[in-house]
Amino acid sequence: MIETNDFDLENRIVAPELIKADTTDDVDLNLRPKTLDEYIGQEKVKENLKIYIEAAKKRGDTLDHVLLYGPPGLGKTTLSGIIAHEMGVNFRVTSGPAIEKPGDLAALLTNLQEGDVLFIDEIHRLSRAIEEVLYPALEDFALDIIIGKGPSARSIRIDLNKFTLVGATTRAGQLTSPLRDRFGVIERLELYSKEELCDIIMRSSVILGVACDKEGAYELASRSRGTPRIANRFLKRVRDYADIMGNGKVTKEIVKIALDRMEVDNLGLDGLDRRLLTMMIKGYNGGPVGLETLASAIGEEAVTIEDVCEPYLMQLGFISRTPRGRCATDLAYKHLGLLKDGQTTL
Repeated sequence: MIETNDFDLENRIVAPELIKADTTDDVDLNLRPKTLDEYIGQEKVKENLKIYIEAAKKRGDTLDHVLLYGPPGLGKTTLSGIIAHEMGVNFRVTSGPAIEKPGDLAALLTNLQEGDVLFIDEIHRLSRAIEEVLYPALEDFALDIIIGKGPSARSIRIDLNKFTLVGATTRAGQLTSPLRDRFGVIERLELYSKEELCDIIMRSSVILGVACDKEGAYELASRSRGTPRIANRFLKRVRDYADIMGNGKVTKEIVKIALDRMEVDNLGLDGLDRRLLTMMIKGYNGGPVGLETLASAIGEEAVTIEDVCEPYLMQLGFISRTPRGRCATDLAYKHLGLLKDGQTTL
């Protein structure tokens, strides 16, 4: 059996979600592009949004409500800020879990000015009671509020300024149909290509004042799991190695040294990913193995494997899910340098 190691998921370097390291650097905010022309990648989404925004401005109307969905770290929040900037309106930010009571939502909506953009992150986590209040606000720009209790209770309607709701979610399937149907613009963000990530890294290096050559940027991009947030995080960490172990320039050699020390391999897999694959291959002959069994074997929660590890491993074709359990594919054996009998390749 494979020995289990403590793994700090909150600071996992390849996590696509925001971690502590992403919020401690003030300059991180400056890495976000301000306009659609500065925004790299997601060409189809950008082209559509340009048309919708220009048409709304030409009519002197507010932009229709927008739903952005896709894996974390791809730029949904950034794109929402760009929409507000392009429309020339204020940008208000909140999240689904932060809105606990209908009164919280009412306070947000009544403070919006004409045309403002309200961004709700993780919108699928809104409670049903909050959604019921949101429906008339989205359709009729009005709030229905009940005052009092019992026989003396009465309902009043408050008119709102026209606004644009931009919702972001990593789990579009968990949105209720009535809420999803109230969005006029629905766009999915896809993982980035290595070339697009390379351009993002080169742009970020200029903003951060880091010397970076094209080969170094491409090496970073190839290990960034198709996610700009991870690419920018890698750039900041590799910058430290370049300052101490090199001449301050991010090169291919420095990137390899830095990411090898951080246990991130050439495909962006970290220690947890490799431990999972190794357990499946050496501990269970490549599978099939049940999720709970696998979680117990490597000392992690089943939800961690399902939400944190499996999505990227399945995209690479390293894991297949069958009715009997998880199986490691031939590609996983090849990546780890193992043969089907568990022996190391020559």
